[in-house]
Amino acid sequence: MKRRAFIYTSSIIIGGAPFNFSWNKLSKKHNIRIGLITDLHFADRIPGEGNNRYYNQSLTKLSECVSVMNEEKVDFLIQLGDFKDQDEVPNEKKTLKYLSAMEKEFSRFNGAKYHVLGNHDHDSISKRQFLKNVSISGFKEAKNFYSFDKNDFHFIVLDANYTSQGMEYDHGNFDWKDANIPANQLLWLEKDLEKTQLPTVVFVHQRLDENESNAAYCVNNSGVVRSVLEKSEKVILVLQGHYHEGDNNKINSITYFTLKAAVEGPGLENNSFAILDINSDLEMVLTGFKKEKSLPIE
Repeated sequence: MKRRAFIYTSSIIIGGAPFNFSWNKLSKKHNIRIGLITDLHFADRIPGEGNNRYYNQSLTKLSECVSVMNEEKVDFLIQLGDFKDQDEVPNEKKTLKYLSAMEKEFSRFNGAKYHVLGNHDHDSISKRQFLKNVSISGFKEAKNFYSFDKNDFHFIVLDANYTSQGMEYDHGNFDWKDANIPANQLLWLEKDLEKTQLPTVVFVHQRLDENESNAAYCVNNSGVVRSVLEKSEKVILVLQGHYHEGDNNKINSITYFTLKAAVEGPGLENNSFAILDINSDLEMVLTGFKKEKSLPIE
């Protein structure tokens, strides 16, 4: 592993002993490198009592991430939702300023850039307002769900920010526990997977790996979504945000990896982002920076 990456990377201990990755082997064979960050929640506010979200430090945390991704020359950079937040007293104009500041910094990345929408991206503004104020590589106008191909892989971005009645989240009018992939998007997903012959990675903000302990953080119809992914036999990985502590599960041959939130904790020492390497044998290694740990994804 390059020295510059080692400076940021977390050490990992498995079973009480250091775990050694085949970094050189993987780096020589890798087909794609993906830069990842999630849950920045940027706003000009400080954490309230009992809250560990340092909203006003997230622009600086994003800046560090972008600088590392430029140095590491990842193939693309994607944020997995809750890009911005809002004031304690919601204000549409200020929220749009927070979004603009974050997008300006995100655009400093020298490569393709992609957005996933999170529930807090709909605080104070609509889905359309968010999309109007960001750009997504390869699209004339930003979309809330879409797909793209890069380096012999297929990538899908989903949007679960809909109520159980199929209504879009809008200006804070939502229950964060009521997240759903609507019928039209499910149909699109099924058709999109039918068209591709490439190994596929899915990005979504809310979790799809539902069980009894994490249901509040999951898409309500996650079981239906998983069935579509499994039926295709093409999806190798789902990358998620929303659950700030992070997690890693495997269900029916698909890994569901939840990244840690960047907003939690003060200072750059509490930043959190990662690089995912996938090689031609579909071996996957996550290089974690700051709070995000490094590990092989199986």
